[in-house]
Amino acid sequence: MTVHNHEPPGYDCPFCFLLTGGETPLDSPRDIVLRTGCATAFTAARWWPDNRGHVLVIPNAHHENLYDLPPEYGHAVHDVVREVAIAMRATYGCDGVSTRQHNEPGGGQDVWHYHVHVFPRYEADNLYGSQPLPGYATGEQRWIYADRLRNYFGSSPRT
Repeated sequence: MTVHNHEPPGYDCPFCFLLTGGETPLDSPRDIVLRTGCATAFTAARWWPDNRGHVLVIPNAHHENLYDLPPEYGHAVHDVVREVAIAMRATYGCDGVSTRQHNEPGGGQDVWHYHVHVFPRYEADNLYGSQPLPGYATGEQRWIYADRLRNYFGSSPRT
């Protein structure tokens, strides 16, 4: 089997850091909305103009991409993606949900830890025709959405 990895030597994975309780301006334990034994969902810092509050779902073990992902983690991530999609529909007032996942630089991957994007969708939002907003959402902006989802799941904030 050919492995297609692009993680540089000594890579400090920001998602693994978050999973251990680490905090940066882009990710905080308070962003986490749902955590299971094998997968975690958290609000993302990169936003699109009409799709604020999108969520990333990651495996709790470090796997770079779809090619490396063991089935048990793939199933766990998919289950959490589904739960987050249902929660978004219930709490964001969106018209639907889209998911997407990228592998390797040619596929648009830019963090070397497998992750699935879950986007709230609204009629005529032009998600796929727009670019991300410049800069990143602040913690205070992200936590508005994280709190909605955590409340849906009945979870307490993780600080």
